Amino acid sequence: MTEQNILLAFILTAIAGLSTGIGSLIALIAKHTNTKFLCASLGFSAGIMLYVSFMEMMPQGKLELVSVYGEKMGTLYLILAFFAGIALINMIDFAIPKSLNPHEIQGVEDMDKKRSLKRTGIVVALSIAIHNFPEGIATFTSALGSLDVAIPITIAIAIHNIPEGIAVAVPIYHATGSRKKAFWLSFASGLAEPFGALIAYFFLMQFWTPAMNGIILAAVSGIMVFISLDELLPSAEKYGKHHISIMGLVAGMLVMAFSLYLFV
Repeated sequence: MTEQNILLAFILTAIAGLSTGIGSLIALIAKHTNTKFLCASLGFSAGIMLYVSFMEMMPQGKLELVSVYGEKMGTLYLILAFFAGIALINMIDFAIPKSLNPHEIQGVEDMDKKRSLKRTGIVVALSIAIHNFPEGIATFTSALGSLDVAIPITIAIAIHNIPEGIAVAVPIYHATGSRKKAFWLSFASGLAEPFGALIAYFFLMQFWTPAMNGIILAAVSGIMVFISLDELLPSAEKYGKHHISIMGLVAGMLVMAFSLYLFV
């Protein structure tokens, strides 16, 4: 693994994480949420994540693990790592109250509701950081592979983080009464992802082996599948745009399939 690959992984992770700032700008400028576009984008992101998880990362992870542990044990470790990734992100979701959970998507128009949060924006920002931290590790480790997988995953995470940026800015605005603070704290929350990449670099890279790579690929697949099924698609459903989100899902899978095909 070259220094150029590691630098590129950091850059892609930063792009994905800081896209929360785009959501923050939308929260500051827009008066209403474009539900059709948002639903299609959420579905598109979910399609990319699901397809690359099951069609690229899991098979590659199995190949790595089987080469080290054999067919039987390698497959078992793949399964355990996959569900461990799901368990990790699920526990984080469970630990954070719904009112502070950045994965509970809100619309821009919610900014106009006259209510306040008892907890401060700092508490909200901390919750965001906890949530985005494993996503940073997932993006970074995924980006360590080939570009045909890294770039689509970065795009998917970035799309996913835009509505999350809106959801982050809304409660912070209600807590502080300041739109500027809502923007900057929401933007800064995206730094949790490159910070996760740094942790992955300093603590995982020294143990990086084919077996570790296989386990990480399976665990990241679990995280991405959970985000897709627990957050992205249900969030699209809340806007009542079921068919649009499914068309976005299929489009995401199609784009991912042909992008991988081009590198065969």
